[in-house]
Amino acid sequence: MSNRKSFFRLFAKNLKESLGPGRYEVYGIVVTCPHCKHDRFQHGYAQLNTAFMTLLNLDFANRSAETLTCEQCGNIQWFNKTVRPYKY
Repeated sequence: MSNRKSFFRLFAKNLKESLGPGRYEVYGIVVTCPHCKHDRFQHGYAQLNTAFMTLLNLDFANRSAETLTCEQCGNIQWFNKTVRPYKY
């Protein structure tokens, strides 16, 4: 019974963190906003479109970048490296 409770606690914690702003790290470095120094972000993705691929109607084949939007000031940071949730 104890294993079930710990599973559901861990599941609820991860679900809560995945739905709201969180702390992240890139290449082992904790991300902070360069504008306001806040450390909570919304994670997202952005397509890196090129004119040639758009001309051929192949936008889906372009690379994408990971973005972090500051919860406090809205500053958007773009990353070519993998963004990972920060483990406290």
